[in-house]
Amino acid sequence: MHLLDCPSQDYAWGTAYDIPSFLGRAATGQPMAEVWMGTHPLGEAMVQGDGGRRPLSEVAGQVPFMMKILSAARPLSIQVHPNASLAREGFADEEARGVPLDSPERLFKDPNPKPEMVYALTTFDTLVGFRPTAEILRILSPLEHPVVQKMVAQLTERPGFRGIVRVLERLLEEPPTVHEVHEIVALCHGRLALGLDIKRAYASATEIAPHYPGDVGVVVSLLLNRLTLQPGEAAYLGAGILHAHLHGMCVEVMVNSDNVLRAGLTPKHLAPQAVVASVDAEMSRLARVNPDLVGASTDVFEPGGGGFGLAVTQTSAADVDGVALPETGQRILVCTGGEVEVRNEHGQALRLTRGAVLYAGPEDGTVSVRGSGEVAQAYRPTATSRARRMFDLV
Repeated sequence: MHLLDCPSQDYAWGTAYDIPSFLGRAATGQPMAEVWMGTHPLGEAMVQGDGGRRPLSEVAGQVPFMMKILSAARPLSIQVHPNASLAREGFADEEARGVPLDSPERLFKDPNPKPEMVYALTTFDTLVGFRPTAEILRILSPLEHPVVQKMVAQLTERPGFRGIVRVLERLLEEPPTVHEVHEIVALCHGRLALGLDIKRAYASATEIAPHYPGDVGVVVSLLLNRLTLQPGEAAYLGAGILHAHLHGMCVEVMVNSDNVLRAGLTPKHLAPQAVVASVDAEMSRLARVNPDLVGASTDVFEPGGGGFGLAVTQTSAADVDGVALPETGQRILVCTGGEVEVRNEHGQALRLTRGAVLYAGPEDGTVSVRGSGEVAQAYRPTATSRARRMFDLV
């Protein structure tokens, strides 16, 4: 087992205090958005040891999944992640054209898809996946504005998933002006003043607008479901699901990828054609993941075809012999609360406090934890007997 030093990403939408507090560090007052735990080349964890620091990939090879701590003070960009074939083709094309990996115009940072699962550490709000056609029409129809009424006419003529994608495509290729977005937001405020909202659609638009005034993403948000996860709840987002996290703190587990195609709510490069292609490629799954209880202390969240799982274990003084964690392959563990001792089959023991991270490999065998705390473990599932209780959200 190896303790890890994990890099942080200081994106503007991050919180100033939540992640420093989680890591036990002094806050600088600047936003800190994510902590990356894995071997992705844009943010690789480092192994700490007597021999100094070295990349995790030198010890473990490439870890096929990545875990993050994410903390959002304001909305992230509206974005989508490509499926396997689009990621592979897009990466190969940009490599062949010599687009630098750090270029703001670069869309595909690696050849991997990016399905992901969100596990809430605090109340976590997100916009995710298209609403049903009838619901979108109920939201848009009362907004008497030419831009919105064109959307209504387009969706009425061609309802269903493909019709919604075409509405999105038109919005991104012919975005409304800043003034028009402001007018639409004013209409949303008007509906709220009357006590009228439809599944928080108008509330979402008015909450987002001050952060991204005049942005086309404010209008796009009216097409998306508003989902709130309470601490301990999880949701799975397949590749091709349009989403925008709004606020809160979570653990994210995903395929080892950083492919993000943006459709609004950001000063970064937008990719309308790539977004539409990714959304249109398949009706990907959006589901709440209900845990399976393993033993008396571990909730296991496995979304099936995602290629990753998350086991959250709470241990206390009642667990005299400790709690054995599931799986014995490559694993990344983060202590999300309290203080625990992690022990492998060979008797090696490491102490973790909140925010500390370690890597365990196949050579460590079964790993157990004891103490008074909580540990989240990301892994690649091998057990086929576990039930995968997924409940589609749309």
